[in-house]
Amino acid sequence: MEEHYPARRDQPQTLKNRALHTQTDTPMPQPVKIGILKIGCLGTTSLIEYLLDERAERTDILTRTIGTGSKMDPQQSEDAAMQLLEFKPDFATVISPNATLQGPRIARETLAKRGIPTIVVSDTPAKRITKDLEQQGIGYIINEADAMIGARREFLDPTEVAAYNSDILKVLAVTGTLALIVKTLDQVITSIKNDEKPILPNLVITRDRALTEAALSNPYARAKAAAAFEIARTVSNINIEACFILHQWEQYTTLTASAHEMMRTAAKLADEAREIEKNIDALTRRPHARDGTLMQKIRLIEKPNSQKT
Repeated sequence: MEEHYPARRDQPQTLKNRALHTQTDTPMPQPVKIGILKIGCLGTTSLIEYLLDERAERTDILTRTIGTGSKMDPQQSEDAAMQLLEFKPDFATVISPNATLQGPRIARETLAKRGIPTIVVSDTPAKRITKDLEQQGIGYIINEADAMIGARREFLDPTEVAAYNSDILKVLAVTGTLALIVKTLDQVITSIKNDEKPILPNLVITRDRALTEAALSNPYARAKAAAAFEIARTVSNINIEACFILHQWEQYTTLTASAHEMMRTAAKLADEAREIEKNIDALTRRPHARDGTLMQKIRLIEKPNSQKT
């Protein structure tokens, strides 16, 4: 018989009972417990929990991260999901490359079947299973620019892994992709804080959606960021060809190298876009307040203002 872990199973889902009382009977709202399950590695994988609490000051959330390292096999994925269940999260994100694979599928189903609201964070191949995820009540955030790495032995070594991921993180940051992921997860957190059933996202991050969140004011900065996003999106297709279609090693080695050179160029364009905004003192920053409110500022020498974004 399956054991279920509904959100807040230790207390009824009411605002009154979601408070812990001190000796002075002052209500202290419980933090939202966020489970983060990492299977394999995307560009977003390394920073996702830190983007939600960038200065470790938020009092409204607790995160617990469990990972399988670079492995994505079914047994390790299931074991990691079972470990995350011990945390009894209010919701969970399962982040992995290619969520169509058996390992990520078992992981998310292990969580969802036990009553944990679950959100898949993945890359372009996961677009093939969006209907299935919706039917299962599982949310998703699919990032078209979070391109798979050129995972061929003749090309990829630890140094290349680090260099590639530093490039892709620059692209995801400046194009607004990471900001959109943060905004989307913050909306789920807010729903749970308000004792509402969370509406899980059905989000495919396209160029236009990302750039809207990037809030770049200069048209040349927007153009460079758009170019960076499109290059990164293309890198995904090139590395898929190099890793799964080509079999002649000289061909796939050259192709993976070209894909990584493209991502390097995308990172340079993203950096140039950010520098344009800095040069005109118009760089948008959105820090979290202690209570989780997303704040905003534009000028370097000004205080951030609380606002709903």
